[in-house]
Amino acid sequence: MMGARFDGKAVLITGAATGIGQATALAFAAEGAGVMIGDIDPRAQETREMIAAAGGRAEFCHTDVRDPAAVEALVKACLSHFGRMDCAFNNAGVLPPQRPIHEVTPEELDLAIDVDFKGVFYAMQAEIRHFLTVGGGAIVNTASVGAVIADPNMSAYCAMKHAVAGLTKAAAVEYARVGIRTNCIAPGFVVTPMTRHWAESNAFTDMFFAQNISGRAAQPEEIAPTVLHLCSDGASFINGATFVIDGGQTAH
Repeated sequence: MMGARFDGKAVLITGAATGIGQATALAFAAEGAGVMIGDIDPRAQETREMIAAAGGRAEFCHTDVRDPAAVEALVKACLSHFGRMDCAFNNAGVLPPQRPIHEVTPEELDLAIDVDFKGVFYAMQAEIRHFLTVGGGAIVNTASVGAVIADPNMSAYCAMKHAVAGLTKAAAVEYARVGIRTNCIAPGFVVTPMTRHWAESNAFTDMFFAQNISGRAAQPEEIAPTVLHLCSDGASFINGATFVIDGGQTAH
């Protein structure tokens, strides 16, 4: 373990079983942070074990972000185990089935709203309540490149990620003067278990790589450093921003 910017601090992360959340949890731990993981996916226990095996500090609490009481309990668990919570990364999310707007089912729309938006909202509420008692903190939300552009057959996902970007700005406006910074990241195509079906489709990758100036997808480890920076003291004057991490997908 390297130990650096986050020595003696603690971070709460939702959705750290795999992908961006797992890579970010490992990165925080490598820089000294205690990591409280909240996830509905039991594979998050493997993330905790990976951190422990590397000499880091982590705990896992089974958490359904759709339940406000569950995220309140997650914050309390972080405070109980680590004695503090300095920053939070709200990363839990789902990717609804791809279909045109007129074919989206009520159940699919509800799932996107409940996890991708309400889950972030409830987590932020619980985190902000704590940060108000200690004089501030940093929050980073996971939006998506779908928060700044739209793609066919992804209406519910894009709508919720736009909502997360708007919520991030609203929180920054409300709480900047009390020391709470809120930003979000907007990753492009990142190879994770959630997106692997795209990565394994030659038709999709040929199309995507042709329009992305980097000509490739990202790995989760390429997203994590931005989250750590936004939670660090080095980002003290960054607030209400959406950081696009898309390899140049939206540059043209």
